[in-house]
Amino acid sequence: MKKNIAIVTGGDSSELVISLKSAEQVQQYLDSEKYNSYLVYIREDDWHVRMDVEGNEHIPINKDNFSFQKDGRIIPFDYAFVALHGPPGENGQLQGYLDKLGIPYSTSGVRSLEQSFNKHLCKELLAGSGILTARAVLIRKDENFNPGVILAKVGLPCFIKPNAGGSSFGVSRITRADEFSNAVKKALEEDDEVLVETFIPGTELTCGVLKIPSKEYIFPVTEVISKNEFFDYEAKYTDGMAEEVTPAEIPDELAKQCQSISSRIYDLLDCRGLVRIDFINRDGELYFLELNGVPGMSRESIIPKQIRTLGHTESEIYNLIIRETSGW
Repeated sequence: MKKNIAIVTGGDSSELVISLKSAEQVQQYLDSEKYNSYLVYIREDDWHVRMDVEGNEHIPINKDNFSFQKDGRIIPFDYAFVALHGPPGENGQLQGYLDKLGIPYSTSGVRSLEQSFNKHLCKELLAGSGILTARAVLIRKDENFNPGVILAKVGLPCFIKPNAGGSSFGVSRITRADEFSNAVKKALEEDDEVLVETFIPGTELTCGVLKIPSKEYIFPVTEVISKNEFFDYEAKYTDGMAEEVTPAEIPDELAKQCQSISSRIYDLLDCRGLVRIDFINRDGELYFLELNGVPGMSRESIIPKQIRTLGHTESEIYNLIIRETSGW
């Protein structure tokens, strides 16, 4: 009998639209001869199966056992392919729920995702293992802070961003002290914690990693060249606003260094499944930016390009992830 795969999408953050695009792409590539795949939409208390792409027909999910009922028949899910960016798919909450039910899934586990999704915690953990990171200060909601003291530590220009978030929502690059308060306010619209981080001039590089029992894939490095001030949401998801060069046109030694550090970070944070790790290259020194525990898989996303550049297809990799992590 075919296994029932939940391609989980939606989420409780501004990344909802990207999650939907990723899930639709993943569904196209799953082996229909082996799996019945369903788009499972999760947003706050609304959990349902989308029976059509437009989302006009949907069936509620039974959260007690992660199943749904159709034509008088209960359909349980055997596996969850997580294509949900942001909470609860990228911070470990969904995985904790699936662990309780004994349902295997495509991503890292709870602890790994908790650590990687919290940018400040992740930076501190990696810095303790010798990974270069930018100086940063954490601000919590309703906490009194002195902009002058913070800027004295991180300098100008600097980035102000949600501590837990993705797709560059709520991120600002400021060059003047009088921009600080508005940038913090903007970031607090996305998260209750804000990271103020030193701006490091350089080029942005990113590398995908997948380690499964049978094989390791360290994908080709991509160089991101944004037409905006930095690689913000518009640059990421608007055609023509950024150039993503894969493989990156950088010296072989630097590319190998980026791949090696990415592999090491993957192990340090006990990652599983497919992740993407971002860096800034400043004169041959690689500064860790962040780890994407559920990287974008939409048409515009970087990981699919890296997969194809390595000589594989999305279908091959996504089906391989299910086969290697399901335990069947």
